[in-house]
Amino acid sequence: MASPSGIVAIIGRPNTGKSTLFNRLTGSRRAIVDELSGLTRDRLYSIAEWRGRRFTLVDTAGLDARSRRDIPGDMAALARGAQEQARLAIQEADVCCFVLDIRDGVTPLDDEVAKTLRGGGKPVLVVGNKADSDRDPHYAHELHGLGLGEPMLISALQGRDTGDLLDAMVDALPPVEDNGTGPPDARELRVAIIGRPNTGKSSLLNALVGEERALVSPVAGTTRDAVDTVVAHDGRAVRLVDTAGLRRRGALDTDVERYSVLRALRALERSDVGVLVIDASQGVVAQDRHVAGYAVDAGAGLVITANKWDLVPESDRAAPAFLKTIGAAFDFVPGVPVLTLSATQRRNVGKVLDTAAQVATARATRIPTGALNQLMRGALDDHPPQ
Repeated sequence: MASPSGIVAIIGRPNTGKSTLFNRLTGSRRAIVDELSGLTRDRLYSIAEWRGRRFTLVDTAGLDARSRRDIPGDMAALARGAQEQARLAIQEADVCCFVLDIRDGVTPLDDEVAKTLRGGGKPVLVVGNKADSDRDPHYAHELHGLGLGEPMLISALQGRDTGDLLDAMVDALPPVEDNGTGPPDARELRVAIIGRPNTGKSSLLNALVGEERALVSPVAGTTRDAVDTVVAHDGRAVRLVDTAGLRRRGALDTDVERYSVLRALRALERSDVGVLVIDASQGVVAQDRHVAGYAVDAGAGLVITANKWDLVPESDRAAPAFLKTIGAAFDFVPGVPVLTLSATQRRNVGKVLDTAAQVATARATRIPTGALNQLMRGALDDHPPQ
């Protein structure tokens, strides 16, 4: 199965049916759907597939000042907040899907978002949602005045014309990036350094590269952009991608950090292996497992690095069960390698790229058809259908 490539962000004001559309296109119920506006308080993502193309679909919270604590509820601040979120969506997504409610027509907030989208330089799909019946009164004609192209009328609730919308999304996405077709040891190895904030990702990058190329700070989430660094390892080019800290979306509390998640997802899309950095002194937490799940969803290989091993009590370091506990926490990735290291003290850092290369080689291994058939026959003999 091909890795996902490309990001489509669904944006718009609250209660236009964005989450319903997200659920419809991804075939899931991951976004809460209710008549009460603003229920999508965080960012949800899932993989959509259409016409053989897999891409990441992102459901964003409604553009509403009430979800922002740092601005008053006046109209001027509302417009500024709408423009800022739309600008961030334009920067991080390949395609913006602008969803409006045709029963309400174009509201002042819709106009503010459209104003930002016009100058964004990214493809915009104008979607008039809630076209549930031709007999219902609506204001679809107002969508033409936005100046963002021919609007598409759909019903996310009923699935009406959503196939045409998927066609438009796939056509608007950039071509799939060629990650190389040569043998896995002959082309560039792409490694994404991922993990929740403040686990030492930038320190690991600096230890691998040997120079200060990424901003290192004890403040969580300081790495706002993906910083690529190319190094040579055993005669092979390795591209290291240091991503912004990932957290479970319910814990994200600023717009910039929310869209850092998209940057990290994009890094995983173009990587062979994700190196997950966890804080060994804290143990494995639920957010670490979620981040590992992102790599699995993206189709990348995975290496677990237990950083800050020097901060682990000596009694735990000497206990084999402690390390086994870390591996057991990622049981949904059977056989994932687990390394212990201290990035700041440069301990055991040299094994990271060696292990990543081994995982990339294993990931690219092709099982001959005959061997696969023999394996399946043996499995059927041992466990015949009932």
